[in-house]
Amino acid sequence: MAGGHRLLLENARQVVLVCARGERFLAGDALRSLQVLEGASLVVGTDGFIKAIGPADAIQKQFSEETFEERIDCSGKCILPGLVDAHTHPVWAGERVHEFAMKLAGATYMDIHQAGGGINFTVERTRQASEEELYSSFQQRLGCMVRAGTTLVECKSGYGLSLETELKMLRVIERARRELDVSISATYCGAHSVPKGKTASEAADDIIKNHLPRLKELGRNGEIHVDNIDVFCEKGVFDLDSTRRILQSGKDIGLQINFHGDELHPMKAAELGAELGAQAISHLEEVSDEGIAAMATARCSAVLLPTTAYMLRLKQPRARKMLDEGVIVALGSDFNPNAYCFSMPMVMHLACVNMRMSMPEALAAATINAAYALGKSHTQGSLEVGKQGDLIIINSPRWEHLIYQFGGHHELIDYVIAKGKVIYKK
Repeated sequence: MAGGHRLLLENARQVVLVCARGERFLAGDALRSLQVLEGASLVVGTDGFIKAIGPADAIQKQFSEETFEERIDCSGKCILPGLVDAHTHPVWAGERVHEFAMKLAGATYMDIHQAGGGINFTVERTRQASEEELYSSFQQRLGCMVRAGTTLVECKSGYGLSLETELKMLRVIERARRELDVSISATYCGAHSVPKGKTASEAADDIIKNHLPRLKELGRNGEIHVDNIDVFCEKGVFDLDSTRRILQSGKDIGLQINFHGDELHPMKAAELGAELGAQAISHLEEVSDEGIAAMATARCSAVLLPTTAYMLRLKQPRARKMLDEGVIVALGSDFNPNAYCFSMPMVMHLACVNMRMSMPEALAAATINAAYALGKSHTQGSLEVGKQGDLIIINSPRWEHLIYQFGGHHELIDYVIAKGKVIYKK
């Protein structure tokens, strides 16, 4: 239909833009107050991109002659950008509820890992699962994330460790990327653990000589699109040297560096990431002061994972110090069999309470900065004209309720919209 538009959201009590001047991220003083419009409306075009945002009466006047596929009255409600989950492991078989009981009884993450549990347990089950089984459970998990407000999610492979199973996982992620409405950033994480019978150095050689050339070829043929490369840089897993070799080889074939670092032991992973031009580093519970300074200078984002520190009873990452030093702080759920959480609103709440972030800092970290960590903040992560129409509508007069009501997102979220299309309605 000529001149038509897909969606009109009218008369919202608040529209939280997050930022309004095309910023790629928010850091330092820019986080003190987010851009919020009162009594505003928003228009998404048939192409799925935002065409106009402004005072309700002005938008009504401007679009009085236009037709819309859908109109939603947002009186008394708030519109926010769709949430961005910057770190998940959502494709696997073999849940680990039995290990949660072990952890509660005092076993550490590495105790379980060394006893053949943890990642290794899930690897065995994922290798045995069919592609169809993996896709089916992955699709359900994405549905749960969407209902909690997530519209862009980073998805890692990493429970294969063999080329064959890693590719099986990446095909599952690729299929979801093509078939589902939620936006996906795909990450190759073949260096998630050292496979049985190999040293870290041998595993790194296998990845560099066999896995990455295959990914490059599949990318060229348009079969599998991978955005990021990830390594679990950790004592007893991949040391700094193997990590450097794998990340550099991934960067050489055009992948963004986005890896696990400084989680259980100080490894100087942050310094390495800053040096290699990493887009993002996750975890950072044990990051050094030098590492924090290096990340701030390199504009390398810190993807903090409050659920992991909470469930593993680790010390919390030093979010306040990172924020005070100008690091670009983002958030992720770390959804995986070890940290089973779909909900970015709960992640934001934990970030505020346990990591002492303010609510504006937490929302920016789960929108524009999480999009930046994935290299997608030019199209997602804020509500600005020209950006993708990914947003959520919550039934409350102030946006802060999304964080304040711990576990309350099921009641609060009325609509989740991707590219201007309603993908969830309460």
